[in-house]
Amino acid sequence: MPTGTITTPHLVSCTPSRAARELGLKRVEFDLATHLGLIRTLPDEGGGGRRVPRSEIERLRADKDFPDSLRARVKTVGTTEGAALMDVPVGRFARLARLGLVAPVAYYLNRYRAVVWLYLAEELRQFAADEKNTTLLNARMPESLRGQLEAGVDLRPRNWRGRHRGFLLRQTDDPWQRAGVLAGFLDTAHISQLVLDPYERSHLNRFRPAPPAHGAPGSPAAQLAARIMTANDPDEVAWLRAELTATLEEARRNRPAPRPAPKETRAATAPAASVPQVPVPRPPRRLLGWLRRRNHRAGGL
Repeated sequence: MPTGTITTPHLVSCTPSRAARELGLKRVEFDLATHLGLIRTLPDEGGGGRRVPRSEIERLRADKDFPDSLRARVKTVGTTEGAALMDVPVGRFARLARLGLVAPVAYYLNRYRAVVWLYLAEELRQFAADEKNTTLLNARMPESLRGQLEAGVDLRPRNWRGRHRGFLLRQTDDPWQRAGVLAGFLDTAHISQLVLDPYERSHLNRFRPAPPAHGAPGSPAAQLAARIMTANDPDEVAWLRAELTATLEEARRNRPAPRPAPKETRAATAPAASVPQVPVPRPPRRLLGWLRRRNHRAGGL
């Protein structure tokens, strides 16, 4: 008889909400930490989403500067505070962000449904401390960069999509899941062009990630979040289409998309249908009496 103890996953891991409390983080801070790879999570074998191993919580709590060090690594700032951290005017910081020289890590919609981009404070300090960036921070911007700004370039949505896509891809372990993540950043028209088989499209849609929750489904805020999630830059769209095509080929080789069995197979395996017994209607009583009297008279002749 075995004497070992069976350890269930729930005893060696916990939910994200529980882990956030034990690590002294707000839920938004915890989610960002997992996105950045600072906190390792595992899939729940029961299909209940991601879980955090107890060993990961113990590892983080063992840091001598816990929890301040972890909070500092996930601290985010907006444009005004970011400019103050880098000691530059707000306008210059906004231009650096539009040019993609500093990349947002998250965003939210204010009460006017305007997009407020958030940046990692630690990354901004590192950018400002790098001597290579001194000209960008203090001197007149090069002509090439000014030309991009005048043309209306704004790489903040694209840079956010790149970071978010990287996080989602790190959570996958199957080609169909990776294909679904890539498809989540493309318009449905592109998906229809690339995936002609309706059963493959249906299977792919199971793994397409939704945009970060902003408002009720179908609301203006949710529609804006969907637009931010969807690539619109020609280069980005071309890259996504190429990556999705290659990943789909790998997924098909690994495991074809499920589809209904052929009609012949279904007919051969289906149980034989019984023929229903149709009841014969009984003649009315008056008709039966008339037939008896008629037969009686006929027999008497």
